[in-house]
Amino acid sequence: MNHNTTRKYVGKVYLVGAGPGDPGLFTLKGKALLECADVVVYDALVSPAILASINPQAEKIDAGKRRGRHSLSQEEINQILIAKAEGNAIVVRLKGGDPFVFGRGGEEMEDLVKAGVSVEVVPGVTSGIAAPAYAGIPLTHRDYSSSVTFVTGHEKAGKYRPVVKWSAIAQGSETIVVYMGIHNLPYIIEQLHAAGLSLDTPIALVRWGTRPEQEELIGTLATIVAQVEAVQFSAPAIAVIGQVVNLHDILSSVTS
Repeated sequence: MNHNTTRKYVGKVYLVGAGPGDPGLFTLKGKALLECADVVVYDALVSPAILASINPQAEKIDAGKRRGRHSLSQEEINQILIAKAEGNAIVVRLKGGDPFVFGRGGEEMEDLVKAGVSVEVVPGVTSGIAAPAYAGIPLTHRDYSSSVTFVTGHEKAGKYRPVVKWSAIAQGSETIVVYMGIHNLPYIIEQLHAAGLSLDTPIALVRWGTRPEQEELIGTLATIVAQVEAVQFSAPAIAVIGQVVNLHDILSSVTS
């Protein structure tokens, strides 16, 4: 994408991570930026409690996914951010979780930098860490896991490079956290099992992690697909795979 880098921009774009949903996990820096923003471009999964912090005078643009389609394409979002930086001092791109963890923040920042727009990243708490914590599942534990891998279960359509190397992940990590994997769960389990992961391996699905409506589904690689179908468990949810899931029964009763 070519941009005219000689254009002058008065504003700065902040790529702000809104965290997983609980407003108490939103950063102080992110909240301060929302309160003085001129424009906020926000995603669908940002919780209403956090959206309530937006400056009442700010222009609010919903860029979120609705009914299985994006209301704005990634290209359109990038163009809006660039255009809004021309006449507004503080432009906030508010993204669920963390902008640089499966949030396309890198793509957006790349276009902004190429266009000559000043940009800053404000990290957020990612759901892959927060949702298991609220479910009483530590991703690492001295008795069970010394490594954790974060992986997307929903890959970019039409990309040419190889798909996720599930075999390497199955062999190389004791805890696996899968984002956006509910739809592809049967395939993911098939790949992990083919790579040597036992069907007895525990798995937890955490939906709407850290929010009041959070719910969990606990099973094994052998049982979880049938469990999902039985209760119509749906996205947005993350999956945690590994022996640390066994701690859920002990720890979940005393977590948030």
